[in-house]
This record gives sequence, C-alpha cells and structure tokens, in this order.
Amino acid sequence: MTQVLVLQGPNLNLVGTRQPEIYGHETLDEIHGRIATRAAELGLGIAFFQSNHEGFLIDRLHARDFDVAIVNAGGLTHTSVALRDALLAIERPFVEVHLSDPMTREPFRHVNYLSDIALRSIAGLGPRGYLDAIDFIAERFGSSSEAAHG
Repeated sequence: MTQVLVLQGPNLNLVGTRQPEIYGHETLDEIHGRIATRAAELGLGIAFFQSNHEGFLIDRLHARDFDVAIVNAGGLTHTSVALRDALLAIERPFVEVHLSDPMTREPFRHVNYLSDIALRSIAGLGPRGYLDAIDFIAERFGSSSEAAHG
C-alpha cells in the first residue's frame, strides 16, 4: 500500500479561524478527515503531521517512512531553503498544496522554493486541493508502494 504523508507547515493549525475569507471555515482536523476518507477509498495509507517549527517538519521528512507526500509548507514556501533541501535529500516525490493562491496575493508570496521540485503544485482550490492531490497520487502511483519508488 502506498503510504502518503500530509505535511502541514506553520499556522495551518489555525485554519478555520485564521483569516477565513482567505483560508476558509473548515478546520485542519475536518480537512484531514476528508483526506483520510478519500485515501481509504483509494487504497492509500495516510499519516498527518503539522508543526509551526521548521526543524520538526524537516525531522519528520527525514523519517522517510512514506512513499509520497502532500506538502503545504505555509509561509515556509517563500523562505525555507532548508525545507527545500530536505525534500530533495529524502528522495521522495511530493505534491505541493496551498489553500489560497500565493500568486494572487502579496508580492513576497510569489517566491516559491518548492514548486520546481514538486511533482505538481495545486493552489487556490481551498481544501479540495488536498483531495485533488490524493486523486493525483492514486492515479500516478496506485496503491503499491513499489510504484512510488519506481
């Protein structure tokens, strides 16, 4: 079974209450529940990890106990060479997801250290972006972990 890690960066624990006009009203737990349901339907294993600390996110990636990741790095998308380096070092494919579309927001958000190394970037679809990422992973890798590394 393909194992998927959903890695959530800083401030995503506040989704549902933080700037709902940008990020929506659905909480992170509710979003994770929808992702878990869809992953089970598709025969994918799923794990979730959120941290407001860059090093914890990097340490979680270093565990390499997954085949493919969905990464919403939040603000670290625009600042973290270290997170980019970790994603390259672990040699696991990932899909980048953003609830909002950074390219339609402040100019500093137009810098993205992850999109060029991601299999795919999905932005501006709200929570549905995570479901699109799960569907893409299932189509690309199926439910076999051997497919993710092959």
